[in-house]
Amino acid sequence: MAHGAHRRLPQDRLPLWLKLAFTAWILGWAPTFAMLLGTQNYFWLCNLANFLILVGLWRENRLLLSMQWLAVALVGSLWAVDVGTAWLTGVHPIGGTEYMFDPGQPPLTRMMSLYHLILPPVTGFAIWRLGYDRRALLWQTALTWVVVPLTYVFTDPERNINWVHGPFGQPQEMLDPLLYLAGLTLLWPLAIYLPVHLLMIGLQHWRVRHRH
Repeated sequence: MAHGAHRRLPQDRLPLWLKLAFTAWILGWAPTFAMLLGTQNYFWLCNLANFLILVGLWRENRLLLSMQWLAVALVGSLWAVDVGTAWLTGVHPIGGTEYMFDPGQPPLTRMMSLYHLILPPVTGFAIWRLGYDRRALLWQTALTWVVVPLTYVFTDPERNINWVHGPFGQPQEMLDPLLYLAGLTLLWPLAIYLPVHLLMIGLQHWRVRHRH
């Protein structure tokens, strides 16, 4: 079947408890983050993923969930490595999570940022049950190419949301700002989405071979 589709079986459906639990999370997280950090914070691709995963879970939409799997799988893993290493050694090997150890940040904000650890298993479980849609790379790339320029236009530069003003949360001055933005927009799908997409294609081929 096209795009890695397969016949839906009753056991493929996502459990109601998962949908309800994730809904409860969004109802608590979304207004809290808006109150503490402002609505601009929703421009973060990982924050946007929360809302899109919620819709995907309730609609059991393979494409939408596959798109967000690309958005959170590698990012969540790198976030966990950076926070974990910094917690154990005091060193950030990647960067971008320094706020988790900043006393100036509200403790509730830092605690709720632990959702980066939750999104990959939630989305991964959904993909395991429903299957991976290969169109996800194209659609998530298109979404990123819309969100990243909008972030540059509509968010405060000092917040550096989606790193549109410099990598790993730090401002950059080496390149023209628009040239850097164009490079970031092109690089994001190649560095973040493509490796996960290729891994999923490989897993699909492996599963097909081992069925026969």
